[in-house]
Amino acid sequence: MTYATAPYGTWESPIDARLVAAHDGHPEYAGTVGAEVWWTEPRPAEGGRRALMRLRPDGSGPAESVLPEPWNVRSRVIEYGGRPWAGAARAEGGPLVVFVHHADQRMYAFEPDAPRAEPRPLTPVSAVGEGLRWADPVVLPERGEVWCVLEEFTGQRPTDVRRVIAAVPLDGSAASDRSRIRELTGDADRFTTGPRLSPDGRRAAWLVWDHPRMPWDGTVVRLADVTAEGSFDDVRAVAGGVRESVAQVGWAADGSLLYSGDASGWWNLYRLDAAAADGAGAAGAATPLCPREEEFGGPLWKIGHQWFQPLEDGTVAVLHGRGSLRLGVLDPATGELADAPGPWTEWAPALAAAGTRVIGIAASPRSAYEVVELDTRTGHTLVVGSAHTDLVDPAYYPDPAERVFPGPDGREIHAHLYPPRHPAAGAPDGELPPYVVWAHGGPTGRAPLVLDLEIAYFTSRGIGVAEVNYGGSAGYGRAYRDRLRERWGVVDVEDCAAVARALAAEGTADPARLAIRGGSAGGWTTAVSLTSPLTEGLYACGTISYPILDLAGWATGETHDFESQYLVALVGRAEEHPERYRDRSPVHHADRVTAPFLLLQGLDDVICPPAQCDRFLAEVAGRGVPHAYLAFEGESHGFRRAETITRAVEAELSLYAQVFGFDRPDVPRLELTT
Repeated sequence: MTYATAPYGTWESPIDARLVAAHDGHPEYAGTVGAEVWWTEPRPAEGGRRALMRLRPDGSGPAESVLPEPWNVRSRVIEYGGRPWAGAARAEGGPLVVFVHHADQRMYAFEPDAPRAEPRPLTPVSAVGEGLRWADPVVLPERGEVWCVLEEFTGQRPTDVRRVIAAVPLDGSAASDRSRIRELTGDADRFTTGPRLSPDGRRAAWLVWDHPRMPWDGTVVRLADVTAEGSFDDVRAVAGGVRESVAQVGWAADGSLLYSGDASGWWNLYRLDAAAADGAGAAGAATPLCPREEEFGGPLWKIGHQWFQPLEDGTVAVLHGRGSLRLGVLDPATGELADAPGPWTEWAPALAAAGTRVIGIAASPRSAYEVVELDTRTGHTLVVGSAHTDLVDPAYYPDPAERVFPGPDGREIHAHLYPPRHPAAGAPDGELPPYVVWAHGGPTGRAPLVLDLEIAYFTSRGIGVAEVNYGGSAGYGRAYRDRLRERWGVVDVEDCAAVARALAAEGTADPARLAIRGGSAGGWTTAVSLTSPLTEGLYACGTISYPILDLAGWATGETHDFESQYLVALVGRAEEHPERYRDRSPVHHADRVTAPFLLLQGLDDVICPPAQCDRFLAEVAGRGVPHAYLAFEGESHGFRRAETITRAVEAELSLYAQVFGFDRPDVPRLELTT
């Protein structure tokens, strides 16, 4: 390999946009059916569908996709979705699996080992609003039912919706008869998770919360007795509250209730004697199992996330840490916590267990997410599915570092730095690299430190990336999350700017070639950063993907029910602070935009609708600011189709090439208009 000296941004790389698109997304919703391991897996080349994968325990072969195109195992409950499948082992006939099909949101039953197996519908279609949706199921063959979340639209508006825990017959009798579905709870609670049944089946526990709270603000653990007829009796609240977020609830083998709550300021694991819990001060009797200033939970963006999993010997598999989450096994009796071996530094909230085996989905800065199994008897770990494969020389991957930067008022800002890296290219002496600040979505989310081919696409060409976990991000305790309360569009913008300025000041980045980009809430932060006096002249350009651009519109019917009152916490009540809704919205400050930008939007997006982009572009038009708008049919919130991802990645590179002053003849030139 011949070493070449070439300007930053011009290096040749084998990581092209098609490779990025082909490996976009990662496995989710790992689970076990008897001794088998199942999960969902993305298929960007197949219209962005999610395949349902099955790994048999007998070593008869690799994991297989049990459903062909166009079956797409994905729920739309709360729009971000939730666990879309569950299964039960049977003595004869093989497993029984239920799943939600994205196209019609119906729940189907499937017996993969049956002759000429075909999915059969269990739920009906409703013509009201967005219809009926299902998530977080539990299959109960002995009762002949599936217990799960039912989201039912009652009108045409996105907020005309109710949610309950429901029981769906496994015999298919409800497929054309809504009345056959039993509702196990009322709809007084706006949001609910699916039920978790005690080992003896006599109790059920679940989480609820209500507007304007988000689940990371405050949730309540509800507990009920399960009658012989299969109804819920004596429903009571036993943990959580308005200012305590419980992220997950489950049951230990001895029948005690386990939950991950942040009463201490960190999501820690607690045990509660369910038999003694009567709702009168029961939460005060909860015992912390491993009190630490670490997170044993996270934000419940998708219903059915699992950060812990009780094991049959009384220990508990847990995800824990500050920032990155690692897998450990906790002994509740002693508080001893032993971490699993292996190279993985980040575990997704998708734990499952079967006997002494723990199944998870994990990644590292050198490997993408893969399905991993830990044998708690031996302490050995191995990859069992979606194994990472280096499709190019790993020398083209970035070599990232975790950094903590000083912010305004002396606050800490967590970030991941990905410098340019190439095995056979370097820049001329004295040249500083361009850097792009990446603002993650959420905003109550977190950018994980893992291998991301989209980041490698840029770093292997000589463009650095700085992922900023700005104030408001999860993973660093409640106080860090709460920094963003009523200060969205301020703290996030300040923190991203502080990182960019620090990189320039220390000589890491070229101060004249800084950019910012992000999607969803990160798109908001990017757009505000291009229109805010706080960042005037800092960024040379920006890439804005499926963003929020108009707070007032978003708060009055332009988004889905789950986030329809999110702005109460992020900005304040609109009737009390109307000036904030106007002053922080990019749509009202198009006159401040001076830097070129690329705007990317899915036309089927109901979370951040294209109408907001239309209004923003109308305000920008004719102001002499170079920009481009790419809108994609069939894409919603976040892109899933290979052709869309390819076009978006290449367009972003072309923007940087034009603004930063280097040539990229290997990608189509992005046409910028004014």
